[in-house]
Amino acid sequence: MTEQERMLSGQLYRSGEETLCAARLRAKELCRRFNDTAPADAAAREDILRRLLGAMGESVWIEPTFRCDYGSQITIGSFFFANYDCIFLDVAPITIGSHVMLGPRVCLYTAGPPTVAEVRDLELEFGRPITIADSVWIGGSAVVCPGVSIGAGSVIAAGAVVTRDIPAGVIAAGNPCRVLRPLTDADRARWESAHREYQAQQSQ
Repeated sequence: MTEQERMLSGQLYRSGEETLCAARLRAKELCRRFNDTAPADAAAREDILRRLLGAMGESVWIEPTFRCDYGSQITIGSFFFANYDCIFLDVAPITIGSHVMLGPRVCLYTAGPPTVAEVRDLELEFGRPITIADSVWIGGSAVVCPGVSIGAGSVIAAGAVVTRDIPAGVIAAGNPCRVLRPLTDADRARWESAHREYQAQQSQ
């Protein structure tokens, strides 16, 4: 079994192996090109992202700067937005649904070191996948740790450190991140009313 196969299967692996180093170098170069594009050159950024990422839908917008380890383990749905300075460490799959929004400096970390120093000192690490379902909003500077899933429609507050799964339809915050409350009919009524007001103003 190769080091890449070990990495993708969630086993301990050596990230310094030649093939993995070459793959990371390719991703770094594509990220450099992406981050150096002119602000108005959306077409060039989309072209680079489609070469960098494993798969992405329509209307995917990532503000530079953006960094990732490999890119090939990242799948993004449609109508996705990520603000400035996001980092995705994709040694394991990162799967993101549609209508997901990330604030600035959101970090998705699938990589983890062994907790035992003697094993960690051998330069071994592992990866666990991250899954973010449709219509999730993650606030600025939040960190999502290896192996976490976030359910559809949930809101993660700015600065949260998400170390365990978050169910659908809740607001969660803190370090470690915990569910504060479910999203309710009162939330829906409030924001639908605000939307109707917005529509009325636009039609005037």
